[in-house]
Amino acid sequence: MNRCYTIGPMRPWAEIASGVAATSRTSGKIALLAGYLRSLDPDSLAVACVFFTGRPFPAADPRTAGIGWAAVREAVERVAGAAPGAFGEAYDRSSDPGRATYDLLAARDPAATRDPTPGHTPAARDPTPGHTPAATRDLPLPEVQGAFAAIVEARRPAVRVDLLADLLGRLDPLAAMYVVKVLSGELRIGLREGLLESAVAGAFDRPLAEVRHALMATGDIGEVARLARADRLAGASPSLFRPLQPMLASPARDAEEIASRLGAPLWAEDKYDGIRAQLHKLGPEVRLFSRDLHDITRQFPDVAGAAASLPWDGILDGELLAMESGTILPFARLQNRLGRVAPSAGTLAAVPAGYVTFDAIALAPSPGEPVAPLLDVPLAERRARLEALELPDRIALGHLVHVETAAELDAAFDAARARGNEGLVVKDPESGYTPGRRGLAWLKLKKALATLDCVVVGVELGHGRRHGVLSDYTFAVRDDRPGREGALVTVGKAYSGLTDAEIAEMTRWFEAHTLRRLGRYRLVEPTIVVEVAFDRIQPSARHGSGYAMRFPRIARLRPDKPASEADTLSAVAALAS
Repeated sequence: MNRCYTIGPMRPWAEIASGVAATSRTSGKIALLAGYLRSLDPDSLAVACVFFTGRPFPAADPRTAGIGWAAVREAVERVAGAAPGAFGEAYDRSSDPGRATYDLLAARDPAATRDPTPGHTPAARDPTPGHTPAATRDLPLPEVQGAFAAIVEARRPAVRVDLLADLLGRLDPLAAMYVVKVLSGELRIGLREGLLESAVAGAFDRPLAEVRHALMATGDIGEVARLARADRLAGASPSLFRPLQPMLASPARDAEEIASRLGAPLWAEDKYDGIRAQLHKLGPEVRLFSRDLHDITRQFPDVAGAAASLPWDGILDGELLAMESGTILPFARLQNRLGRVAPSAGTLAAVPAGYVTFDAIALAPSPGEPVAPLLDVPLAERRARLEALELPDRIALGHLVHVETAAELDAAFDAARARGNEGLVVKDPESGYTPGRRGLAWLKLKKALATLDCVVVGVELGHGRRHGVLSDYTFAVRDDRPGREGALVTVGKAYSGLTDAEIAEMTRWFEAHTLRRLGRYRLVEPTIVVEVAFDRIQPSARHGSGYAMRFPRIARLRPDKPASEADTLSAVAALAS
């Protein structure tokens, strides 16, 4: 059947996004998307799918927009002809940079826009003589993505602002709103993970399982849509030096839950306190990619160099750690290596790094042969392939034990903590490797090292579904050093742990007890005590206490405890030692 494909402009994409947001039924969202995707030419199709993920570039592309809130504010105010500070005021009303953009640009073209609220009908075009109606301003989707790429490549912040302002000025307010939403990563149209995959499958009459498998293999929904359109999904495969989203573990309450879910035998691997990273190797070329898919090879030349001469090619999953003579050092040591693009010889000697690998994503069957994907191969076989590899001293296999019962799993957890690691990741030995997925084949067992009772001293407006409430808490402990008794010194910040009802109740309290407003952040009366769980305490110059909690989360409110009974700095220091 012949189909007429069109080059997709940004405005129709924005209208479809608004339609998806206004549609409550999952089937309706999928049908709307599928019909739209089916109409697009291949280039527009790929870009449209990527934008629907809320990103300017594919997930497998490490590029980021490279433009911050201040630059968006300046560009929008310039295009709208608005007074300085207008964008911030609009943003505070909605906690949505895209909506703030629409509000200001709609004031420029009041008769040529439509309110992006779901269900609202478009207004008439602007009849002002000599004015280009906003509804006639548009750009093809590939050209919009090209503008995003130009913003990324611009080195000077002022140039980025100029490029963004030029892009926004060539779009109507609705399209501009969604440009900012995509750039800021806050699309918010109710497009849950999986719905876009279903839409691609429906648009081109392909099996959903094939679409999902291709996406796991490539990490690029735009490429997958192209393959689906051409009926070539079977050709999707991981590629060297194009990182994949890592497979994720789901949290478990305790050993009993894990044992009941997975059954025996239980494969328990140490959960390391480092940086998740993929190691890609082809001949002497080795590259390391972080969890967010950025190339970090230059930060760890010692690890990359150790792998360069090895007689195998492939892609490994693992953890970068501070490591000396095979001994794993605390994460605080590794922090001295972070952010150093090209560490000096002195830094490399003072903080040697290593790599612990616990999975193989792809391997060449033998030297000189092409790399073959292992995504569908059971973990037991992947581990056997991993154990057969020649590894240098700086690269080690993850610690793995096989246990049968919940009691043995608890003992393995205690042993992992005694080795200085965070806990365990327990895996189904028959499971495949599913990039970017958080299923029940891998379960993580982490127990808080301890809890501290802290005083909330600052709160901030949340984002996403919590944009209208004060959900991000900064907390402190009591300073008990001589001469400073009674002062509060910050030790962390958390936004998870409380229920929506608790957050709503506390928002009302904090609004009534705000001492000072600093944009979205508020200093509040130091009265509320929260019990905070964490994995460990480490030195930090970020907080007034000199320490920071790693992975803090609010365990519960403590209305029974006054601020005068919160924990002290000496208690924090004792846990850090």
